[in-house]
Amino acid sequence: SATISAQIASLRSSSDLMKSYSNKVAAITGAGSGMGRSLPLKLAARNCHIAISDVDMHHLSETARLAASYGVKVTSRRVDVANKEEVYAWAAEVVHDHGKCNLIFNNAGVGFGSTVEGFDYPDAEWIVQINFWGVVYGTKAFLPHLRASGEGHVVNTSSLFGLVGFPGHSTYNATKFAVRGFTEALRIELEMMRAPVSATCVHPGGIKTNIARAARINASVCDLGIKDPEKSRARVEKMFRVTADDAAETILRGVQKNQRRVLVGNDAKAYDLVQRLLPGRYQWLLVKAARSVTSA
Repeated sequence: SATISAQIASLRSSSDLMKSYSNKVAAITGAGSGMGRSLPLKLAARNCHIAISDVDMHHLSETARLAASYGVKVTSRRVDVANKEEVYAWAAEVVHDHGKCNLIFNNAGVGFGSTVEGFDYPDAEWIVQINFWGVVYGTKAFLPHLRASGEGHVVNTSSLFGLVGFPGHSTYNATKFAVRGFTEALRIELEMMRAPVSATCVHPGGIKTNIARAARINASVCDLGIKDPEKSRARVEKMFRVTADDAAETILRGVQKNQRRVLVGNDAKAYDLVQRLLPGRYQWLLVKAARSVTSA
């Protein structure tokens, strides 16, 4: 109806677009490698000041060095996103050092492969604490500062696995579906309040980063017909087509357009379409596809 259309238009106009990254301040978690490194470098090239964190100080220092070469202010700190106190302390430090913060990219994440029957509770707690609670902590710690900046944006990384369920990845799926729901609800709330902050959920497909290589895998995946988990991991990695730099460009363009959801890669777009067209049947298709990949 006309009333509903008018309400939707009002919501869309309630948050300013991030028209330019120049002279903004962006905080990025998981900045030691992959998209976490590409994002600050792409932002620094746009004259955006950078605050970065990771648990790997060696690689984080390299990211800081590369970003500083663009002539912007760069600060870095070791932060475990699973630790609420560390995240909140970092948020306060960012604002103290930079005077403000406009964007938080909750990018840090880990992978874990297991069947539902095969994983132990500590494994599930580990991945949930990083992939989901890390996003919650980052969002809540930075949100007041984003509001105070007058032009803010929350960018939370979900996954292709936040769009469809995949066998052998139940806990990873759970965290990424949770990030999606959390971010979509946040976006609606911010629009309803006409806050000077918006939110975008990012769904990368197969990106050429080390997350698959670094993911934990337990032996239970062999129950799904995977003869050699390490060989299967290598085969899946070869299917990744999008570079971290290209992914970062797609994300930054999406944020600048104030998109609610950013799909990164043709695989993410394809699976999103299949799930929309065949919400009750895509699981059967995935069974066949998974068997063809894992049986080799």
